[in-house]
Amino acid sequence: MWTLLIILLVVWAGLAVFGFVIKGLLWLAVLGIVLFLATVVIGLLRGRAATKE
Repeated sequence: MWTLLIILLVVWAGLAVFGFVIKGLLWLAVLGIVLFLATVVIGLLRGRAATKE
């Protein structure tokens, strides 16, 4: 599961950088940042839930 989360984080960060590099794709940068943060939060919540069991 951690491998999938790391891959997703890399993809979202790449989309954000790509969106900032190409000025017309600023929406892509915003989407990449939102998805990056959502993936981090989901990863943290699932990690805590797994340690409680």
